[in-house]
Amino acid sequence: MHIKTLTIQGFKSYRDQIVLDEFSPRHNVVLGRNGAGKSNFFAAIRFVLSDAYTSMSREERQLLLHEGSGVTSTMSAYVEIVFDNSDHRFPTGKDELVIRRTIGTKKDEYSLDKKSSSKADVMNLLESAGFSKSNPYYIVPQGRITSLTNAKDHERLALLKEVAGTKVYENRRSESEKIIDETESKQAKIDELLNYIEDRLQELEDEKEELKEFQQSDKERRCLEYALHSRELQEVTAALEEVEEERQQESYNNKERRDASAMREKTIQALELRIREKEQEKAVLLVTRRELEAEMSQLIKAKTEVECVVADMQSNQSQSANQRTSMEAQLAKIQKNLQFKEVEMMELEPEWDTAQKDARELRQSLETSQARLQILYSKQGRLGQFASMAERDQFLKGEIKALKDYQKKQSQALEELKGTAQETKEHIDELGSRESDLQESLSSRQQQLKDLEDALGEKKDLRSAKTERRKELWREDAKLETTVGHARDELRTAERTLATMMDKDTANGLLAVDRIAERLKIPGVYGPLYRLFTVRSRIFNTPVEVTGGTSLFHVVVDTDETATRVLKAMLEERVGRVTFVPLNRLRVKEVQYPDVEEVEPLIKQLEYDPKFEKAFQQVFGKTCVCKDLALASKYARSHDLNTITIEGDKVDRKGAISGGYHDVRRSRMDAIGTYRHWKTRFVEESEKSTKLKAEITPLEQEITHLSGEIQIDSSKRMRLLDSREPLLKELATVQRQKDQLEDKLAKQRTEMSALETELTSLQAQQKGYSDEIGAPLSSSLNAREMKELQDLVKTVDKLKTSLAEAQSKATELQYRKDMLEVELSESLRKKRDELEGVLERLNDAPLDDSSDTATVEARTRELRTLESSLSRFAGELQAEEERIEAASASIAADTKELEKENQAQREDGRALSKQQKLTERYLAKRQILTARKDECSRNIRDLGVLPEEAFEKYTKEKSERLLKKLATVNENLKKFGHVNKKAFEQYSNFTKQREQLRKRREDLEASAKSIHALMATLDQRKDEAIERTFKQVSKYFEEVFEKLVPAGRGRLIMQKNIDETQDADMEEGVGSVDRYTGVAIKVSFNSKVDEGLRIQQLSGGQKSLVALATVFAIQKCDPAPFYLFDEIDANLDAQYRTAVASMIHELSGSAQFITTTFRPEMLQKADKFYGVMFDNQKVSSIRSITRQNAADFIEHETLVQ
Repeated sequence: MHIKTLTIQGFKSYRDQIVLDEFSPRHNVVLGRNGAGKSNFFAAIRFVLSDAYTSMSREERQLLLHEGSGVTSTMSAYVEIVFDNSDHRFPTGKDELVIRRTIGTKKDEYSLDKKSSSKADVMNLLESAGFSKSNPYYIVPQGRITSLTNAKDHERLALLKEVAGTKVYENRRSESEKIIDETESKQAKIDELLNYIEDRLQELEDEKEELKEFQQSDKERRCLEYALHSRELQEVTAALEEVEEERQQESYNNKERRDASAMREKTIQALELRIREKEQEKAVLLVTRRELEAEMSQLIKAKTEVECVVADMQSNQSQSANQRTSMEAQLAKIQKNLQFKEVEMMELEPEWDTAQKDARELRQSLETSQARLQILYSKQGRLGQFASMAERDQFLKGEIKALKDYQKKQSQALEELKGTAQETKEHIDELGSRESDLQESLSSRQQQLKDLEDALGEKKDLRSAKTERRKELWREDAKLETTVGHARDELRTAERTLATMMDKDTANGLLAVDRIAERLKIPGVYGPLYRLFTVRSRIFNTPVEVTGGTSLFHVVVDTDETATRVLKAMLEERVGRVTFVPLNRLRVKEVQYPDVEEVEPLIKQLEYDPKFEKAFQQVFGKTCVCKDLALASKYARSHDLNTITIEGDKVDRKGAISGGYHDVRRSRMDAIGTYRHWKTRFVEESEKSTKLKAEITPLEQEITHLSGEIQIDSSKRMRLLDSREPLLKELATVQRQKDQLEDKLAKQRTEMSALETELTSLQAQQKGYSDEIGAPLSSSLNAREMKELQDLVKTVDKLKTSLAEAQSKATELQYRKDMLEVELSESLRKKRDELEGVLERLNDAPLDDSSDTATVEARTRELRTLESSLSRFAGELQAEEERIEAASASIAADTKELEKENQAQREDGRALSKQQKLTERYLAKRQILTARKDECSRNIRDLGVLPEEAFEKYTKEKSERLLKKLATVNENLKKFGHVNKKAFEQYSNFTKQREQLRKRREDLEASAKSIHALMATLDQRKDEAIERTFKQVSKYFEEVFEKLVPAGRGRLIMQKNIDETQDADMEEGVGSVDRYTGVAIKVSFNSKVDEGLRIQQLSGGQKSLVALATVFAIQKCDPAPFYLFDEIDANLDAQYRTAVASMIHELSGSAQFITTTFRPEMLQKADKFYGVMFDNQKVSSIRSITRQNAADFIEHETLVQ
């Protein structure tokens, strides 16, 4: 077993998580500078494995948490150690054990294998693996060697006792001493109690005689009191029976009133139902009346509109001719002006083209001359610029290259512009083709308009007829919708009323069953029982309701598999609870009914489908209806049946009777009947509405189809009527776009000319630079160049003047041209197109139904039809008014009758309330008498067990005589006011307590003797353990010292109270350890026969070696699987450090070692190395390093020191 992995986070200087994997199972060395965190690393292991960090305060726990500069303080820290348990030294049965300890300001927790555990469990597990509390030297922190070196003899003796485990014996002896003290204290208390009990028993002997006299008088008193209370009890019982008879008589009278009230309540419900139906009928009639009024309003509005349209048509026919004449005159004037402006434009365009051409040519000549002039100026300026011809030629070559690059760029731009100009020309050609197509489209619309007129007339007539039929059906549908809505509301009210008569889960469950059966299409779900039958006569409603009870809401299914499917769906949806009745599971026995007229089987009063016979036999088959409760009881006993009366009083076949008042307003059968009525009504009215809608739907589709065709034809006609204007607009747009593109093409050509001129100039410049290259470098231009320069200056001036004149003329012509184009396109042509469009519409107007003579006649016919419809609707409206008045009269009569019944019901209610108060008085009187009866019974019970003579002794005595005797007896009892009524009981109890205490004292004496024997045994075992441990440690000390100092010898010496000493060869003998005063050490470093020196006479290094030998000897005495040494070789000489390293290497074969050092000797035989580092944020880290890195670190530290 060894440490495999160590994880630290938040502990002291280790802020971040540090995970060290795969420790060597032999010797591991940890290196680091002072203050880097080595001690904190060792403290983290001790934090988990030792008792060094126990019972800490909040401040002490806070000190264990990391507090670095510039970083938020850590709230918790943990250290986790993973042990390799392949040898199963830990009894967990696993190959690994993970121990973690987590600490915070408010918590300190342990865990084993990721599961929370207590500290005691962890420590017990560690001790079972060899981490002994009696030998804490498997962890040697920094400074422990120094403290052991400077230890006194008696301190070494204390250490020896700790190793021997004497603390266990001392703890057990201390516990035994405490038990002895407690035993002696208990014995003293028992003696005190025994003395008190003896005194008390003597007192109770005298009190027993006085108690006998008191009991005789008390017996007489109880006999007298029993006679009085028994007589009063008989009187109260007789009064109670009289009150109960009066209450039953009033209850019978109250029942008759309640029956009358129940019958009246049914009459009221019937009246209310009839009134609601009449009001519903009236509401339907009102809806019909509103619809007729709306229809009449629409007809009147339509009639008014038609009359206005006819008048407008006649007026418009006279106005159209005058309007056409005026517009034709305006169009002629505009066309004349347009022709004049177009001629002027044709004359202006050649002149404008010539001016533009002259300006381009002058600009091109000017740019060429300016380019040549610039070349000469540049050459003249370069004459004094360069020191040699080569320098000048180099400059000219650079200029030529720049000109070529620019020329290439401009050439590309010219090519792109030519391509754009070609695309513009192609677009102009396309627009010309589109212009021709538009002209052809305008000429084909006239014939199409004529073809649509006849079709539109026929379709409109047919649509009008079908629309009238649809209106009639709509009125019928509105009536049915109102009726269906009323039935739906009444059905929902009935459902809510029925739901209140069952628990919420059942109501939700029944709704869920219907929904699931419909959704999953499950056959065989027949619904709740109440839906499957009807009662032949209403008088049997109460017996059926009482007998059925909650079974009325049980769901009938064909098989249990069907019930399972529905139940599974309900469980998934988590809705409601229901009880299923699978027909295939029912086993019904045949019932023999009494063959008498006064008994009627209840099931014969039900009507149902024979396939549900089993279900109804199960619920109602064993119940018969009887005339009264006496007959019901008789036949229930004689025929083993359940019987019930018409009022609902039920007698079970086992003899139990149940019943009472039955509120008819809360009758389940009435609620079921109401629900069934409105369900049937709703279904019937819904079917009628569905059929009517089915008739309306195809009619609406035909009307919609006709309207669609009419709309399509009208849209075609309107598109044809409106087609000229869009075509003209499009034509104008095409022409405008064509003009714009022609202008754009002209501009592009101008730009092309400018680019060509520029390219020519660039070529001239290049030629000039090329000619100059290689020419002699002179101080000035030659005579030819000078003359050319002067001529060019004059030519440029003349060209500038000519260009300005040409541009001025071109600009003036451009302005005149633009003004003419604006006037032609934006004014004259636009007005001409508008007038032509208006005239076209006026020419087409005879084809429009708004101005056609035939259409006027059609509108006149429509007007006559509207007047006929108005007359018919007026008659229907009058009939509806009469029906509404009749319904209102019927409602008023029923309401009057309902008020009369309600008044009678209120009077009955007042009578019942009065009767209720009288009943309450009876109940109050009965309650008082019952309380007196209970009090008498309680008084008799309080008398306790009475003598036999008490029941007969005073039965014939008068009450007054009994009261006198009772007063005499009570007076006699007063002299016994201080008698101890429990003297006999107390005497017996004290006697028992005395015996128990005597037995307890004997047990305590025996226990004390056994504890004294145990203490003697513990003292003996303690002495033996110390002597045995001293021998083992002394033996191992000599062996270890000899290995560390081969030439020397060392011994441990036990010191006694006398001047004698005892060495490791001491003989065994009988004695107490208390006579030992200390453990001394004598060693010799250069001889095996010398007496040797005491440890106080040694040097510092030698003392440290002796201390280490002591530690190794203790560890050999009680080996641990793991050792942790912190700088144990700090004070050793080099030769001893090598010996210590060799010993650790030898011991690492059977145990794991983790050590820290600053000396190179420890590195030579170690197996794995770790380096601890510390950054400027006070955060430590640790990582694995090589042996060479470890050696370099030790060497560097040695040089620094």
